[in-house]
Amino acid sequence: MSVVDRARRHSVGDLLHRTARRDPRKLAVVSGELRVTYAEFDAAVNRAAHALAARGLGKGDRLALLSHNCWQYAVTVFATARLGVVLVPVNFMLNAEEIAYILGHSGASGIIAEDALAATAQKALDAAGVQDGVRGWIPLSGAAPGDGWEDVDAWWRDGPSTAPDVQVEDDDPLRIMYTSGTESRPKGVVLTSRSLVSQYVSCVIDGEMGADDVEAHTLPMYHCAQLDCFFSVDVYLGATSIILPGPDPAALLETIEREKVTKLFCPPTVWISLLRHPDFDRRDLSSLRKGYYGASPMPVEVLRELMRRLPDVRLWNFYGQTEMAPLATILKPHEQLDRAGSAGRAAINVETMLVDDEGEPVKAGEVGEIVHRSPHAALGYYRDEEKTAEAFRDGWFHSGDLGIMTEDGYLSVVDRKKDMIKTGGENVASREVEEAVYEMDGVAEVAVFGISHPHWIEAVTAVVVPKPGAALTVDDIHAHARERLAPYKRPKYVVLADALPKNPSGKILKRDLRERHAGLAVR
Repeated sequence: MSVVDRARRHSVGDLLHRTARRDPRKLAVVSGELRVTYAEFDAAVNRAAHALAARGLGKGDRLALLSHNCWQYAVTVFATARLGVVLVPVNFMLNAEEIAYILGHSGASGIIAEDALAATAQKALDAAGVQDGVRGWIPLSGAAPGDGWEDVDAWWRDGPSTAPDVQVEDDDPLRIMYTSGTESRPKGVVLTSRSLVSQYVSCVIDGEMGADDVEAHTLPMYHCAQLDCFFSVDVYLGATSIILPGPDPAALLETIEREKVTKLFCPPTVWISLLRHPDFDRRDLSSLRKGYYGASPMPVEVLRELMRRLPDVRLWNFYGQTEMAPLATILKPHEQLDRAGSAGRAAINVETMLVDDEGEPVKAGEVGEIVHRSPHAALGYYRDEEKTAEAFRDGWFHSGDLGIMTEDGYLSVVDRKKDMIKTGGENVASREVEEAVYEMDGVAEVAVFGISHPHWIEAVTAVVVPKPGAALTVDDIHAHARERLAPYKRPKYVVLADALPKNPSGKILKRDLRERHAGLAVR
């Protein structure tokens, strides 16, 4: 890095430091009983970065993080960014086998895990053959570290509080976010400071975010939606973040009242849980001014109810993909009812269009694949040049989603080109669930798809054709899924059938299955 490059650097690791210089005494984070200023946050990150370096981690090394939301999670995100260590956030709902794949594929040098998840983490490390390296223990329950594990609280409390001397360039990898695609194994999306900071700018401008925001963060930070559309943006701006371990509606409503929260992001499932909770009308929610939703479509009736019961809250719909870091399009407050169901228009740093199978633009009103061009875009998929070339062909990122666009650029997502199910804000690959069910001896065929559900938005549903003479039951399939899949991936509904509908070429007609079984959730 030249002297000019050093002067021009603008990495994620720099953002917190700059905010701390601007407003050192501003309240940065509230997490449980802990309340820290930006100066204290910055010092804690520096100490943790030095601790990681002392344990052998350096620029380009990968470190996994397995935890619910907490203060230590926030420190780790910025400590790794400061060192140029590539953070690998892991979904805490995965089982040991699924985590082991991520550890092995990413080449992680170690893991930091919440104490309640450390046993699962150890099984995953053993299965992946990771013998040495960092073993960080986050003591959320107060349990003492297990053998070979270190309490990470000592890392951020002790040691030098000056920044480590590491030069991190804008396009150095900083994160590998594993996302469930249509393949049986997740893909590692590589994000850089350039991707992330460009995306932060789009969030700030189109999402009308500011330093005076007080935001409650309840959705998992292993998702780039909560981490990068909201928490990291708050750090960039100097806003105040209230970190909660999860989206418990009673705790969230109480927090909004106590901390005078002004800003909140929830997928539709969580907004629904808030509206249905008896405390919704008992708590003082008058501080709330900005509401955001995404991850799955918002039912129009729920949108109307939100606007009726929270009349002073302005709403935004964020749509995107992990590969876009993740924001791509935004539906703004004044458009919510007139354009209900729309994903809005391209964010300020994004160009979006629809193309046919040959990559040619389609006309307004016609269905096409949604593609984007933007500095938000990832570097590609880790250790997978073939899938990277396929997804980024013709100079555009191909999302795999199908949509319709109006003449004035408003996008509606109509289907997924590859059968992705979005249940409760989580991505589930239908093929992964199908392959798990196919492992059963008595299964001849299986089709997995999503059906509309009043709580989950989409519920994972499996139609299974048993082999002739096989004594296969619905309970057998549920029991098998419990052994093979994380809870959110397991079918909510299982139907036994004599055959699956197919077209003349033999392709299973999942659209027919969705229509045929749409009433399961109602019943």
